[in-house]
Amino acid sequence: MNNRQTSRCLQLAALLVTGAVTATGCSAAASDSTLDNARSKGTLRVALTQANPPWNFLDGDNEPVGYDVDVARELAKRLGIGKVEFVGSDFGSFIEGVRANRFDIVISGQTITAERRQQVDFSRPYEVNGISVFVGTGNTSITGLASLKGRRIAVTEGTTQAEYARTKIPGARIKTYKNATLALTDVGQGRADAALVSKFQGAYLADKNDLRVKATGALLETEVNGMTFRKGQQDLKGKVDKALNDMIGDGTLSAISRRWLGGLDMAAELRKLPAGQAG
Repeated sequence: MNNRQTSRCLQLAALLVTGAVTATGCSAAASDSTLDNARSKGTLRVALTQANPPWNFLDGDNEPVGYDVDVARELAKRLGIGKVEFVGSDFGSFIEGVRANRFDIVISGQTITAERRQQVDFSRPYEVNGISVFVGTGNTSITGLASLKGRRIAVTEGTTQAEYARTKIPGARIKTYKNATLALTDVGQGRADAALVSKFQGAYLADKNDLRVKATGALLETEVNGMTFRKGQQDLKGKVDKALNDMIGDGTLSAISRRWLGGLDMAAELRKLPAGQAG
């Protein structure tokens, strides 16, 4: 503060002694540390789509559940934060939201990319994901990437699958949706020719919702996903990375993933990553 502000606060402090005024305007500035603020409030604000099973979704009681949800709660406990507040958002809004401090961290399967690193910081990877082509159950003409040229491709807006479709499928007519359930439903009903969706998620949604879709061909790519937070939060990143490393090492992440991902051991999948991607 400048000399005038200092003088004013000294005057107000003197008046406080006489009980004449309250100390409004002279309190210390709030900390810019996301971790400190979350610990002070006792709440970690976690953004997720709430519509991305089995990673995260709402159960019959309208409560968030899934792999990301269990990981978030375990992370908060290890960070010494007693409560998790889940904030519904979407892939198109995650980066803007975390930069604007509408939530503390995104735990919703965001793929780590160089472009995103220019805007936000990421934790070490906490999940890997394979992207499949899903088509209608009676479709025999689409068997993989080469046969997607010029087709109507359904993707969730703001995802790397959307970017993949735009840049790697010649003549693709992109149809964007708020979530994968809507995209797969349109494929099953013939309003789109194919959808690019996580192999775990697509299979789960098709089974749960009796969607008339199937995976076809080889995986298009494998994505490495991290947790997202504002740039410059080195203390938060350090503590989150340590907690994740501990969860991988002590079997907690394996137990969570086996529960939600059809028996898959996510810790084992993460250990397969090249050294440059693993930390």
